[in-house]
Amino acid sequence: MEFGPYYFVKDLPLYELITHEFINSFVKKGSCYALTYNTNVDEDNTVALLPNGKLILSLDKDTYEETGLQGRPSQYSGRKTMRFIVSIDLMDLSSNLDSKKYKRVSWAFKEKKPLKFDFLLAWHQTGTEGSMMSYFSGYGIQERQPKIALSTTRDLRCPVLRSGLLEGEPEAACSAHELFDWLGAVFGHTNLNNEPYNFVSTYCCPQPSAVVAQASLGTITGFILPERICVLLEQLCRYFDEPKLAPWVTLSVQGFADSPVSWRESEHGFQKGGEHLYNFVIFNNRDYWLQMAVGANDDCPP
Repeated sequence: MEFGPYYFVKDLPLYELITHEFINSFVKKGSCYALTYNTNVDEDNTVALLPNGKLILSLDKDTYEETGLQGRPSQYSGRKTMRFIVSIDLMDLSSNLDSKKYKRVSWAFKEKKPLKFDFLLAWHQTGTEGSMMSYFSGYGIQERQPKIALSTTRDLRCPVLRSGLLEGEPEAACSAHELFDWLGAVFGHTNLNNEPYNFVSTYCCPQPSAVVAQASLGTITGFILPERICVLLEQLCRYFDEPKLAPWVTLSVQGFADSPVSWRESEHGFQKGGEHLYNFVIFNNRDYWLQMAVGANDDCPP
């Protein structure tokens, strides 16, 4: 199935995302997403546009003061506030182009502190009109497709799971937490044999376990929209329409480590890990588990 396209724009002025034309063409006519590229959320200025029309800026202290916009201190700043979060509602902003608020924001990004970023952009439109390629053609926009890698592992030792035993049961089923650790090892292509001469990892599959003759792993990397992840999840659920030997399948989604937001509009911090992800486990009886995880510098998921 198709997972793209998404777009890359180099040196795009932030002002372009608050213009009346952009908001009317994309933000109001579907779900529009944008994220700064090659920026570190703990060191640089970062920006994200959410599908609800909120523009979230994570700014260092100097940039924040130069823009003159109203924001709040980052909750991960420590004793001395060196980072600020600014949230701009584009829907509200565009409702009155003559308002003092719109003029102030426009002046801040266009004249007071012109900011430029490399952006990843994506748009899930409700109609067929409009094109990001033509709209941003003056900035050398590039169309990109997510990278898809498929691999097969033979004789893989897997944990035994039972959909009704989320906490697991000794000698009967592994817990959801044990599965989560095991998935991380599989995704990282870690050796699970716990061999005494392996100085990289002594991890082994939790018990009880069973050897699966063949397991398939598909990895999709890119700026992937939630709408397309939902389609993929529906496809995985239909995998069990006909009887299968596999007891379960899983879908893991990992967010960008340097995104200024993680869940909804919650602030995302990095420092050490930068994790924010979720994982679906779909069982052949149509039960499912949903696991959500974040790093230490994040609010808990909703």
